[in-house]
Amino acid sequence: MSPAQQSSARRPYHHGDLRRAILTAALDVIAADGPSALSLRDLARRAGVSHAAPAHHFKDRTGLLTAIAAEGFGLLATAVIEASDLRDAGVRYVRFAREHPAHFQVMFTPELLRTGDLELTTARALAGDALSGAVAALRPEGLGIDTRLAGVAAWSLAHGFATLLLGHNLDGPIGDKDPEEVFRTLATTLFRGEPTSRP
Repeated sequence: MSPAQQSSARRPYHHGDLRRAILTAALDVIAADGPSALSLRDLARRAGVSHAAPAHHFKDRTGLLTAIAAEGFGLLATAVIEASDLRDAGVRYVRFAREHPAHFQVMFTPELLRTGDLELTTARALAGDALSGAVAALRPEGLGIDTRLAGVAAWSLAHGFATLLLGHNLDGPIGDKDPEEVFRTLATTLFRGEPTSRP
């Protein structure tokens, strides 16, 4: 066996997609211990690659967190754009937060991110457009409500509910009820003028 072959045989693992492996490991760390626990060197160890490998894909910790946020906004946009109405968009927002808590935590912490990053700004705009579309279907202007403020109200309800839910602040009030159904009831109470489906 040649020296090169011996060196290759000693490598613990080869990733077909190292970028994905590092993102996955980072999401696990964030879900367990928060963004402050992230270390590129530790992620490299978890992925079984050299300590310089993560920097090749993300440059630094901020780049990694920015990539996570961009991915999160993309996933959120995909979820919300398929909503049948504003209530359903809110339910999907809450579901996204429950299913992707690490993404959710990073997405809305701008001090951790490279906010001018093109991938991030594009994904954020897509998510914003999806949410705006759900609000526009309500036709708030016909109810004498400013469309922009209606969007802020809808986002505040969904985001606030999701944040409280992830922080276990609603464990007592909700009990063993399905959080998504609880949110649907709240949204129905606050947005009674909403049509049952988009035109």
